[in-house]
Amino acid sequence: MVEKRYRPRLIDAKVTQHLKAFGAICIEGPKFSGKTMTSLHHSKSSFYVGSPIGNFSNRALALIDPLVILDGETPRLIDEWQEVPAIWDAVRHVVDQREGNGHFILTGSSTPNYKGIYHSGAGRIAKLRMRPMSLYEMGASSGLVSLKSLFDVNFKSQLTGDVVLKDIIELIVRGGWPGSIDSDYESATLLPKNYIETIIANDINRVDDSPRDLNKVRLLLRSLARNESTAVSNKTLKNDIKEIDDEDINVETVAEYLNVFERLFLIENQPAFGTHLRSSVPIKQAPKRHFVDPSLACALLGAREESLLSDMQTLGFLFEALCERDLRVYAAYHDGQLFHYQDYNDNEIDAVVLMPDGSWGAFEIKLGVNDVEEAAINLLAIKKRIENDPKGGTPPKVMAVICGMSNAAYLRPDGVHVLPITALRE
Repeated sequence: MVEKRYRPRLIDAKVTQHLKAFGAICIEGPKFSGKTMTSLHHSKSSFYVGSPIGNFSNRALALIDPLVILDGETPRLIDEWQEVPAIWDAVRHVVDQREGNGHFILTGSSTPNYKGIYHSGAGRIAKLRMRPMSLYEMGASSGLVSLKSLFDVNFKSQLTGDVVLKDIIELIVRGGWPGSIDSDYESATLLPKNYIETIIANDINRVDDSPRDLNKVRLLLRSLARNESTAVSNKTLKNDIKEIDDEDINVETVAEYLNVFERLFLIENQPAFGTHLRSSVPIKQAPKRHFVDPSLACALLGAREESLLSDMQTLGFLFEALCERDLRVYAAYHDGQLFHYQDYNDNEIDAVVLMPDGSWGAFEIKLGVNDVEEAAINLLAIKKRIENDPKGGTPPKVMAVICGMSNAAYLRPDGVHVLPITALRE
């Protein structure tokens, strides 16, 4: 395939692995996250369902006979398959007829209405989730410290270099979008703004052909931005809109619109970790709210360097979102999952990484090094409570404070790691 210069992604290894194991794979994720470029890198022919060439003749052909578009050298990329949901069953049928694996790569930037899809594709089509780029994939993290080294107890303390607060803010505001990685900062900030406007104008109603109040959509998105990295309820979002924007929106509408945002991969919340612990202390089950990239919250809030420097609380939440975006990408590389922890005794852990073997890591996230001591004390207290809990429970294998401004990665005498986000990798 002829392609632009390709910047490797952590998901590449998963794509290669799954093409060997399944007849087809489906790479899902937000628009502009690099799904098509990565798929092209792994494919030998392609078909673009949404291409406007010939008055959208590709889409018309797929609607008439989806089997026809599957002919071509394999792996064959079928881009934006959800535009014609019948393609799913056609791919499943062809995979059943052919020998071997790795025939098709599907990409999708929204979850379709499954009406008309008759087979789940289980055993034939494997799904992979693609997200915006982590700092390591962007080249903004040195990668001197790996997440795996923490769980393998193979960590080495080392200097990682000075970090400037202005650079951290720019990384948050510009986001992990492959299309703007080589752009100057001012140009890069235009993409998240355009992203939001495109989603509102073109995708909110198209996702299932249901009309929605776009003004309320915009208000809810702004409320989510104000509550980024917090575990607020739907009712709290409703009340926030009433208080800040003086607009009424019922809880049912909030729930419906949030579902649409999830189907468009616009948001990806961080579930609670409580179900994985045997604990005598009641655990809160509310998810932590996140846009798929913190730059989207910045775009909705109109946040730039000057305004964030004067609002350190908001900057702290956005930095937390940046770190948790990256932790999710790094954990997924190892088939791990990202959670958060909060109980009714006000004990919290910003991020919990659960590995496939059941071991888990507790991560506090702090922008400045002045907060490391308090964060470490919190982690140690939660570990002690789990160890002393009469119901039993597995304490964290890893405890770490992820910092923005630290110039070194090191292990404290109490067993808590201190890790600069600009040195972390998978």
